[in-house]
Amino acid sequence: MIIRTLTPEDFQQVIELGNLVHGEGYLDMPSLENIYQMGIKNNINAHFIAENEQLSSVHQAQEQSKIAGFRLTYAAGNWPIDKWCTPQKWPVSPDQMCYFKCNTVAQELRGQGIGSQLLQASIKAVKAQGATAGVSHLWKQSPKNSAVGYFTHAGGKLIKEHPSRWNQQQDNSNYLCVICGDDCHCTACEMVIEFN
Repeated sequence: MIIRTLTPEDFQQVIELGNLVHGEGYLDMPSLENIYQMGIKNNINAHFIAENEQLSSVHQAQEQSKIAGFRLTYAAGNWPIDKWCTPQKWPVSPDQMCYFKCNTVAQELRGQGIGSQLLQASIKAVKAQGATAGVSHLWKQSPKNSAVGYFTHAGGKLIKEHPSRWNQQQDNSNYLCVICGDDCHCTACEMVIEFN
């Protein structure tokens, strides 16, 4: 598996994988372009993708690679703190806190440490940007609660649970949850990792 920084040339494949894993409407080109800008600070990109080497060689003739997973991360100070965040419980000030937006791995490649590798790549980048901790909203209903599990294993600590965090009525989105459909009641676990 090759871990490298996300580039605009990867956007279409990232959108397709994100919508397949999380549900239709999870990402689109305008939202991903905005997310991409929020992850760059001091000329350092905090977004990463994992390429499946075997699949990449098959697709090289088409000048594209097969993305096995991706990690989208906002740089500290580059993202809006909304009502789903609890900064009064954070161990560092908001201007030192990056935001781990999402970690996505293709279903057939889960359980191989790809998500952890992507997280570690982003942590290295945001530390270089100046962040001292990172917060995320982990999908509690992920298969076998794997999202919370891998983040906990990486040192994440639970701050607060937010029921119905991604409900479509909250943000008037067209998102279709892979579990709930168009009335999502999945819980977001707000978790924080402090960096060493």
